[in-house]
Amino acid sequence: MSELSQKLWDRYEHVRYLWRAMTGEGAYDVYVERHHREHPDHEPMSEREFWRMRADEAEQNFQARCC
Repeated sequence: MSELSQKLWDRYEHVRYLWRAMTGEGAYDVYVERHHREHPDHEPMSEREFWRMRADEAEQNFQARCC
């Protein structure tokens, strides 16, 4: 891979990381990293369980706001 191609790839990866962070899409990845660090003795929730838990919490902790 040429130097220019590598720079473009690195920028793409950085923009992708920022986009996932802003939209919340990377929340499961952050959870898994933290879980492995703090609880190495057992498996983290599956991605499906994680998003279901987040949805349940959002429904239980409803906040009236515009944004």
